[in-house]
Amino acid sequence: MISAKLRHLRIAPRKVRLVADLIRGKSAEEAQTILNFTVKKAAQPILKLLNSALANAKNNFQLDPLNLYVSRITVDEGQKLKRWRSRARGTAYGIQKKTSHVNLALDEIAKSKRLKKVKKVAATELAATEGGEPRPKEFGREKPKLRPEAPAPKPKIEKGLRRIFRRKAF
Repeated sequence: MISAKLRHLRIAPRKVRLVADLIRGKSAEEAQTILNFTVKKAAQPILKLLNSALANAKNNFQLDPLNLYVSRITVDEGQKLKRWRSRARGTAYGIQKKTSHVNLALDEIAKSKRLKKVKKVAATELAATEGGEPRPKEFGREKPKLRPEAPAPKPKIEKGLRRIFRRKAF
């Protein structure tokens, strides 16, 4: 797992989480595209962080950037810069300028699962063409039904219960 950190980002965590939720679980290439077209202030720093994590993966671990996905991205609250603003009658009003800490983790997409499925499909197709056996039935495709099924009869409700569960009309 490859990680990169961005600390003391001068955007509130609540606003950064909106952008982080967009790329969580996406492939690295897809996440870059999403961040390039997201119109939020937090999109550019997170894109820069993602590019940094991809560079770490390529240079330090010799991994293919196309085979990576965003496995985890967390946005935590950082230090608050406390400032004061003058208000009516000489009073001071506190302002908290919030910061964020962003942690990004990339992981490799598992190839072995995909290869097993491809091999199984290829093996069934090969057996069907060589052996003269009919091809296996495709999953999810059934014959269309000519007549729709009859709706189930409604349960009968006693008169006293009907009054209890009746909705009010406005």
